[in-house]
Amino acid sequence: QTPQKRPRPPPATPRPKRPPSAHSPYALFSPSSLSPSATPPQKYTARGGRGEVVASFGVPQTLFGGSGGCAPKLFPHPDDSLTKSYKFMFQKPLDVREVLCWRIEELGAALRTHHGLEDFSSALLPAQASVTLLGQIACDSNGKLNAKSAVLEGDRQRSAGARIPLDLSELPEFSLFPGQIVALEGINSTGKMLVVSRLYEV
Repeated sequence: QTPQKRPRPPPATPRPKRPPSAHSPYALFSPSSLSPSATPPQKYTARGGRGEVVASFGVPQTLFGGSGGCAPKLFPHPDDSLTKSYKFMFQKPLDVREVLCWRIEELGAALRTHHGLEDFSSALLPAQASVTLLGQIACDSNGKLNAKSAVLEGDRQRSAGARIPLDLSELPEFSLFPGQIVALEGINSTGKMLVVSRLYEV
């Protein structure tokens, strides 16, 4: 025999909602208690007093012209200041290269002074002894930089901007990013790969 379903009782009649009493905390923060005499907002086009000063602080001063005027003065050298309209990120590639080369030389001098290094060598010349190269970290592929894709782009003065692959297997730890200016010490026996033994950072 199949079990018979018991009839469900009819749902109870919902109780009507009663307004909160005076002692209820909801009555203290009701819209009627906060703004009992609020008027409906006017339309923006119907408002008056356009351009009227409703509050001021201090004595107004004239920045340009009049007795309180001032004449702007250029602090840097005129050659380093913009005198005409200039489009951002529309620099000439030659100008960008000049700034990068100047930056490498500047940080290379700081590295040499801080770590007591001798003069840097060229990345193009093979050497059986340990040499120190200056340049910036780059990636030989379009992917992310890793230990296999890291290359050193040498400075223009000594290495003519040549790129040389890096062997970072002898470093216990390192942290590199593209564009980082570093000095690397190692052996460049063939002139085609630098086996890095020490990393000098800024």
